[in-house]
Amino acid sequence: MTTLIEVRAQHRFDEAALQRYLAQHLPELASPVEVRQFQGGQSNPTFLLTDAAGRRYVLRKKPPGAILPSAHAVEREYAAMRALGPTGAPVPNARLLCEDSAVIGTPFYVMDYLEGRVLTDLRLTAIAHDERRAYYFAMADGLAALHRVDWRAAGLEHFGRPQAYIARQIGRWTKQYLASDPEPNPDMEALIEWLPAHLPPDEPAVIAHGDYRLGNLMFAEDGPRLLAILDWELATIGHPMADLAYLASFYRLPQDGDPFKGLGGADLAALGLPTETELVGRYCEGVGRPFPEDDWPFYLAFSLFRSASIGWGVYDRSRRGNAADQRAHLYGQMFRTCAEASWRIARGK
Repeated sequence: MTTLIEVRAQHRFDEAALQRYLAQHLPELASPVEVRQFQGGQSNPTFLLTDAAGRRYVLRKKPPGAILPSAHAVEREYAAMRALGPTGAPVPNARLLCEDSAVIGTPFYVMDYLEGRVLTDLRLTAIAHDERRAYYFAMADGLAALHRVDWRAAGLEHFGRPQAYIARQIGRWTKQYLASDPEPNPDMEALIEWLPAHLPPDEPAVIAHGDYRLGNLMFAEDGPRLLAILDWELATIGHPMADLAYLASFYRLPQDGDPFKGLGGADLAALGLPTETELVGRYCEGVGRPFPEDDWPFYLAFSLFRSASIGWGVYDRSRRGNAADQRAHLYGQMFRTCAEASWRIARGK
């Protein structure tokens, strides 16, 4: 479940300036507004706003300090949710975008607060055993529903380039990784050479969320009904298998990993969870396509390479003191684990 904490020292901002801005641009908020921070998340600091009438909203902002080019794109998050809202896709109602850094130090947006459950334990130990498969299939169904949205009709025709998404992603995350002063790592060095040389054929583009996983989904309090897909920073127009492989990649990560624990080696039947093949098959049924058996190892390797690069970026921010969460230093090990798993899959092991 999501934990609220006092605003961390490195993420404090001028709350009076925020109040003045909201009074002018979002007058339905009743002053004064209490600000608390959500613990967790490694990219854009996220805060709960509670107004004088008890109404709750969520504010997400870019982190302070130096950041990599194109990272922490709160503007993209806002644009994606505003476009998807009218389609019936499960997204929060985005109310306001402020691109003026002079207000609270960085751009930010405000969206409605939703009452639901955010689950982070892949084993779903807080869920009744006989309901766990339903939660996993709800994840697959939600991704299939997102990928069925006509992104052109939704007004997202300029949201990204539909061609060669994975090739461009490999280039992007290679560049981001190399820009973050990386430590020597033979697995990453091998992947940087291997992935561009083994690209599968391109596929028709979809709205790609970019970080579709259990911890970025909100379920109803009383069962496996998906209320909202959260954290749209990495969303674009892209390849459907990138989202699907990322969702499935946690089956390939160790159970004792930190900060993310995977399902590698777990007794899935005893846990009441579907297998990787069952989860992927559920998605494929939802979008009406065959299981991508021949190219599946590539997509998994690509996804874990991307996770490794992102993990190193989070760790690098912790070294520079502007990470969004105090556990960011743990991402150095996540980087090494993902890189090793990716290269193992690439080699067919």
